[in-house]
Amino acid sequence: MFSQEVVKDSSKVEDTKYREDQFYFAITYNLLANKPANVKQTGFSSGFQFGFIRDFPLNEQRNFGLGLGLGASINAYNNNIFVYTDDVGNIEYVNLSESDIDYSKNKLSTYLLEMPFEVRWRTSTASEYKFWRIYTGFKVGYLLASSTKFKGEAGKIKNSNIKDLNDFQYGLTLSAGYNTWNFHVYYSLNPMFSQDAKIGTDAIEMTAVKFGLIFYLL
Repeated sequence: MFSQEVVKDSSKVEDTKYREDQFYFAITYNLLANKPANVKQTGFSSGFQFGFIRDFPLNEQRNFGLGLGLGASINAYNNNIFVYTDDVGNIEYVNLSESDIDYSKNKLSTYLLEMPFEVRWRTSTASEYKFWRIYTGFKVGYLLASSTKFKGEAGKIKNSNIKDLNDFQYGLTLSAGYNTWNFHVYYSLNPMFSQDAKIGTDAIEMTAVKFGLIFYLL
């Protein structure tokens, strides 16, 4: 009698404890909503997000669950609100469209530490790496730093750590797509600026809306 050796194909062994989509990075186009009168965006405003989201499957198929993570974002907003410091150190805001100041660049940048929370549904299996996904959630951001850059007839003017920006910025998120390509939206639920930031007597109650592409790994 001849003994038979059974060789198992290790490539077909499924990981029944698999997790998905734990590293992410996104590229967004940033819009300003709820703008004061005559305030407008003056160029392409971009954003970049990256981080880690721990995947917590809740069912046996592991295609429905929660995600909780930590990340960061860098955001630019080209607009016509000129920010400067007056003679006594107060931050002032001027609508460039209502002034005689010529300029070629005026940008606000923010740098945030972010904590995303997601409810996750997908069509993944332990052996299928191409699947549909819909992730809805909520994101809280903490402002680490900020800056403004102006270039015009008054020269180059820079400000850093604008005190009137809200330290905490939060909003709703949606990511949906198939395989590599996924659409991402963030809709802020609170203003970027505090009530102390005003153009004349009008509060700057702008909120951020971001949409673009998000990519997931592992």
